[in-house]
Amino acid sequence: MINRNTDLAHINELIDLFPVTAILGPRQSGKTTISKETRFEHYFDLENPPDIEALGNPHLALSNLQGLIVIDEIQRKPELFPVIRYLVDNNPAQKYLILGSASQNLIKQSSESLAGRIAYYHLGGFRISDVGENNIDQLWLRGGFPRSFLANSNPASKTWREQFITTFLERDIPQLGINIPAYTLRRFWIMLSHYHGQVINYSELGRSFGISDITIRKYTEILESTFMVRILMPWHANIGKRLVKRPKIYIRDSGIFHALQTIENFQQLKNNPKLGASWEGFALEMVCTHLSKTASEYFFWQTHNGAELDLLWHSKGQLHGAEFKFCDAPKLTKSMQTAIDDLNLGKLYVIYPGAKPYPLSSQTEVMNLAAFINNNQDG
Repeated sequence: MINRNTDLAHINELIDLFPVTAILGPRQSGKTTISKETRFEHYFDLENPPDIEALGNPHLALSNLQGLIVIDEIQRKPELFPVIRYLVDNNPAQKYLILGSASQNLIKQSSESLAGRIAYYHLGGFRISDVGENNIDQLWLRGGFPRSFLANSNPASKTWREQFITTFLERDIPQLGINIPAYTLRRFWIMLSHYHGQVINYSELGRSFGISDITIRKYTEILESTFMVRILMPWHANIGKRLVKRPKIYIRDSGIFHALQTIENFQQLKNNPKLGASWEGFALEMVCTHLSKTASEYFFWQTHNGAELDLLWHSKGQLHGAEFKFCDAPKLTKSMQTAIDDLNLGKLYVIYPGAKPYPLSSQTEVMNLAAFINNNQDG
């Protein structure tokens, strides 16, 4: 078993500060496992029939309990939220850790009932700090889902991911009340993977898929709300230049991306035209995971003249940026210098798969993912 000390520390901090803490993340990302490493006193799993039965009368079942109470798969019983609000307001000896797999609906339901009482923590796949620097390539190829990363072989990992995709489409999506045929969403997901790392044009994608752009947006929102894709919004700065205003899209887990692209091993990945896009998506997700900001705090920047920046965020009152390059020795480009000047960047990181860090300018440094994480411990 791999210890997820960084995530566990963040979760425990929130438990100390708030009456209710919600761990959100995709199915099989390890929410249940990590919740059982907290100092909980009582555990209810809403996929377990006896626990479902026990919470048939939730006020009676919960009112006399003390300590930390974990409720897993809470999206199955949203009527618990008003009960939890009443209990934490009237019983300071209680705290709750709730786990769920659908972000937007769950956040909406819980925030309406638990405003001011709840904190949210997104648990994705394994971090680089979880698996160690020597296993970055395996993390990139297989992705961060624990069972995929820890599989005995690459074929076994690929089989797990294929089964995950099938189960997600045929079971999880319908259980969220979304009535879209599994084969339709699978086709859409595969098509979306070809746009990985690109600015998305909903109308163009709709024409190629034979449906309206409104339906395309709906399908994309489903995959975003279930943590399968990341929608990166453009940064709009008043700098007198025409800026790209459509979002970019990424498949969040690199292993799922490779499964959708039928990439089975490193040899196939290195010979694939999506190699650069795969590295960009993987490295971007690792950086976002490490910085631990909300999805709405990350941006990209691109002008119609071709200048661009893969990732942009605020830190300590300044804008910082990252470019992701799969090459041996990145150089300072005109596009990078334009971004530094126009956005007044405090720092620009060029993340590459090499070993040696080196400066490109006073504000620009080339480094690998492990070095970025080690040099940005405070985000």
